[in-house]
Amino acid sequence: MNREALTSAKRIVIKIGSSSLTGAAGSELDPHAVAKIVDFAYSLKKRGADVLLVSSGAIAAGLAPLGLKVRPKDLATQQAAASVGQGLLIAQYHEKFSAHGVISSQVLLTTEDIVRRSHYQNAQQTLTKLLSLGVIPIVNENDTVGTQEIRFGDNDRLAALVALLIHADLLILVSDIDALYDAPPTQSGAQPIRYVATMSDIETIVLGGAGSAGVGSGGMVTKVEAARIATSAGIAMLLTSLAHCGHAIAGEDYGTFFAPQSSKATSRLLWLAHASTPQGRLILDAGAVKAILERGVSLLPAGVTAVEGEFISGDTVELASESGKVIARGLVAFDSSEIPQMLGRSTKELAASLGAEYERELVHRDDLVLL
Repeated sequence: MNREALTSAKRIVIKIGSSSLTGAAGSELDPHAVAKIVDFAYSLKKRGADVLLVSSGAIAAGLAPLGLKVRPKDLATQQAAASVGQGLLIAQYHEKFSAHGVISSQVLLTTEDIVRRSHYQNAQQTLTKLLSLGVIPIVNENDTVGTQEIRFGDNDRLAALVALLIHADLLILVSDIDALYDAPPTQSGAQPIRYVATMSDIETIVLGGAGSAGVGSGGMVTKVEAARIATSAGIAMLLTSLAHCGHAIAGEDYGTFFAPQSSKATSRLLWLAHASTPQGRLILDAGAVKAILERGVSLLPAGVTAVEGEFISGDTVELASESGKVIARGLVAFDSSEIPQMLGRSTKELAASLGAEYERELVHRDDLVLL
């Protein structure tokens, strides 16, 4: 199997989960685990790669100081724990990177920084500049201020989106599970899958939830979703454990390697598919659904039967069949208040009755991505 991307990668995003940094729920941050991931990141930087670290652990690190035994379920207590734990986490990283003579920085992101195009571009510029200065940015979701509605929910997805953001060529997910298995790893006879050529190869695999440590929010489902995002952008992904990451990056047969797709979408369409937040939905008739799926055409008003939600021109909307199945996302060219009068009508008819500015697509094919 071809793992060349592991040894040749020049820009690498590493993500480490809470359970790998803290162990059992309620335990303190493990300085030996922090040191190990720092040493691993430094080894990649020393061989000439730009390295960015996405680190969970802020909430988990704040549990013990606050006398909490398990990860809290309510948002306010999670945010309090994150506020306490984030400083403890970043202090350990700073101390251990400094011992290698490496400058590290803290970057806290909310979903807003990724889903809004202007914020996305600003975050991209900041991270790119930090890397060019030789800094290792340490990225985490801003758990202290993020609301439930706008949180990423897990750092696996955040890591994949950051990999897109900085045009990485390798994403490494360091987990308490050492690989993807063909069945739940606790099940007798479960075997590790070492190589995934395409995501369709693992469609029938039963995936597990968050790990037994009780401090994380992801699970194998989120790791596979991260692989789907990364590989569709032409970014290779490695899933491995903290104990095996050094062996795996050397090309040895550890972890699971997800091969990148050879034909990758543009960064703009990847942003639209994976990072943007839909503000509404357009319901399409059967003919429009078929035309978009099979012929890759723009969406015209004639093929739309209903509009849901409130949005303005330029917002992201979902395109769905009349049964409710979402088939695509796109940037809409009209406000939601303008669309009802346009439904089912041809562009020529609309131009004649409403003006020449209505003789255009609701969603142009260049602003549309299939899901």
